[in-house]
Amino acid sequence: MIRAVVVGSLNADLVLDVARVPLAGETLPATASRRLAGGKGANQAVALARLGAEVSMAGHVGDDADGRFLLAGLAETGVSTRHVTVVPGSPTGLAMVMVGADGENAIVLLPGANAVPDPEWVASVNFAGCDVVLAQLEIPLPAVEAALAAGSAAGALTVLNAAPALPVPGSLLALTGVLVVNEHEAVQLSGCATVDAAAAALQHRGARSVVVTLGAAGALYFGGGERLAVGGLPVRAVDTTGAGDCFAAALAAALASGRSADGALRYANAAAAIAVTRPGAQDAMPTASEVDAALRD
Repeated sequence: MIRAVVVGSLNADLVLDVARVPLAGETLPATASRRLAGGKGANQAVALARLGAEVSMAGHVGDDADGRFLLAGLAETGVSTRHVTVVPGSPTGLAMVMVGADGENAIVLLPGANAVPDPEWVASVNFAGCDVVLAQLEIPLPAVEAALAAGSAAGALTVLNAAPALPVPGSLLALTGVLVVNEHEAVQLSGCATVDAAAAALQHRGARSVVVTLGAAGALYFGGGERLAVGGLPVRAVDTTGAGDCFAAALAAALASGRSADGALRYANAAAAIAVTRPGAQDAMPTASEVDAALRD
């Protein structure tokens, strides 16, 4: 069993079902609402646990009902929360998620307690013996950099899901074993017009390998002089919320367990394809047996 430490965000998701994602200035009626557990960090922690990893979540929540709700959900999934800090006087992060009938979504995020993490706090997290450290960009960059530095020092595979897209310093990329981005994030982070040029630029800036997700079209891997492509699986998308988190977690788990780059790409692609066929983020994460069955089929 691999041991993973996920350093990142925890959010309560207020999900509104709409006919389609509204345009700027447009008002549309919602057909239903749900309050769910989310946050890119917590989503990835749950995905890793469902795939059979031993997972520690490191992050912050507020001392409120949402924070207690998120901690209880992680514990129920088997994720350790000993490194989740409760911040008095700060609200738990909140995401407003609009999900269209076609499964596409639009998200507005209130960071809340996710704005608190810093390098001093990261120093209190136990990375000893971990196989993989997974981080995202919904917490401050200095904390992300400190987490990947600690993971590197512990000999772990370091995976950075650079989402949402923000300017990322070369010092952070140099600590990144695997950079996971979607095609839009790759272009934004690199300033290049094409995915291939973006991947080359991000590797030149320090990332040892780059994985670019292409939605329904699959994913690309760039590393060690290789360019690998995996096509998408034909599924009917119900909700794409959390699909990128599922992909990043499954990729990290597969690589840390010794799968080849091609095998890991296929594994992560299958996991994300399953996730989009279900509503919600954490509730949609598949188990290892489900992913294995999808790959056999």
